[in-house]
Amino acid sequence: MISSLHGVVLHATSDQVVIDVGGVGFAVAVPADVAHTATAGEKLLLHTSLIVREDSLSLFGFADRGELEIFGLLIGVTGVGPKSALGVLSHLTTDQIAEAVTAEDDAPFRRVSGIGPKTAKLIVLQLAGKVQAFAAPSRSVAAGNTDVVTQVSAALVGLGWSEKIAAEAAAQTAEEATEAERASVAALLRRTLALLGPAKGAQPHV
Repeated sequence: MISSLHGVVLHATSDQVVIDVGGVGFAVAVPADVAHTATAGEKLLLHTSLIVREDSLSLFGFADRGELEIFGLLIGVTGVGPKSALGVLSHLTTDQIAEAVTAEDDAPFRRVSGIGPKTAKLIVLQLAGKVQAFAAPSRSVAAGNTDVVTQVSAALVGLGWSEKIAAEAAAQTAEEATEAERASVAALLRRTLALLGPAKGAQPHV
């Protein structure tokens, strides 16, 4: 079992990175945010899951163990395969998944490509009671005005980024921004767009 990989990124696409570990290049399917930030020539650590099929061996990699554990729970849901589970983790953060399941809200899952209404309901039902540990702790007031961060995140989704990338970028920017920037949607949005970088381009949301 390959449980993790730590090596140099050879190249990355929208949903895959190739990592050189000891002279061997491993192709790893990854969530959109990992692919978005992976840079050729830089080191990357991924927590991985090896999926064995009759005709293939596939590696799926994640930035932290929480995502890996959520991935394991998702592929245990009836009708959710590895690619669909990866799609969920490309679209939603682990705390967004935990919040949706706890609230019995299947709408976030229905917005993921390949997840139909029936499967979305099954995710909520079968993950109930299993994801509380992944809920994010409450942020301090110093991290920024929650309403402003939410509006910036929504604006980024409207511009084409996934909910996951938008939420993480807006939250990170709020933590680093000045008090004045945290109080202004326009200012925080400009700073967040600068963080995401025009060269990378928007990741389409589904």
